[in-house]
Amino acid sequence: MALDKDSNVYTIIFATIMVIIVGGLLAFVSMSLKPMQQANVKNEKMQNILQSIGIAETDGVTREEAGAKFNEFITRRVTINYSGEIISDKTAADAIDPLDKLDAFNIDLRKEYSRYVKPIMSKNKGDDEKIKEALKQSADIHFPIFVCEHGGTKYFIVSTSGKGLWDDIWSYLCIKTDGITINGTVFAHKLETAGLGSKINEKWFQDQFIGKTMEENSAFTPIKVLKPGKDLNNHQVDGISGATFTGVGVNEMLARNLAVYYNFFKNNPEFTK
Repeated sequence: MALDKDSNVYTIIFATIMVIIVGGLLAFVSMSLKPMQQANVKNEKMQNILQSIGIAETDGVTREEAGAKFNEFITRRVTINYSGEIISDKTAADAIDPLDKLDAFNIDLRKEYSRYVKPIMSKNKGDDEKIKEALKQSADIHFPIFVCEHGGTKYFIVSTSGKGLWDDIWSYLCIKTDGITINGTVFAHKLETAGLGSKINEKWFQDQFIGKTMEENSAFTPIKVLKPGKDLNNHQVDGISGATFTGVGVNEMLARNLAVYYNFFKNNPEFTK
């Protein structure tokens, strides 16, 4: 018995079949493109790490070039915990295994911030000591260090993550062999206001950090973003007009993360040799 094409039953069956077909096609396309998308994400991360070093040889490296150049400059990938204990140590000879969650390259600080750091900060808001103690007790918070050796000099690329006005902000900062001086940076954001907070990824903002230090009188001193127009010392940079809350987010992000790296370099002087 033929279906009545004008009936509701026919319409429902036809719509169901079309949904199944289109859904299947979309799933197939998505699965087909997934390896390419993953490769792009991996290469972009490599690009950001290389560009943050602050040397001419990696300045302007493209995403397409990054995969081939990464091991040429990054000779070691180290993961530490909040207490500064090394929990993973790989060399350029060790392939990046995406299943190895402790490999420094696979550490996703944005996810860790959202899942583990942010709840701790919210629960202990206003009590810095309790926040630090809770962060120290967590086994889910990691800090990657990428070691670059070039021209007989070592550089250390570290990663930070936090929250701006609207959403995630993050950075890669290169620290010189002394363990305290910034040699290069790459800042990025997910959803900061266009023309305002979004400018943290512009070269003029990032270049201000070059030569700044995170130590004064042998103690950790966070690098801060100030309202533009103020006199600056060796631990301060100009902020962005109209982007006060983005600057506040950058300050929190840098202070919380760089303190861990600073303590690690100070407590492990052999690491920088």
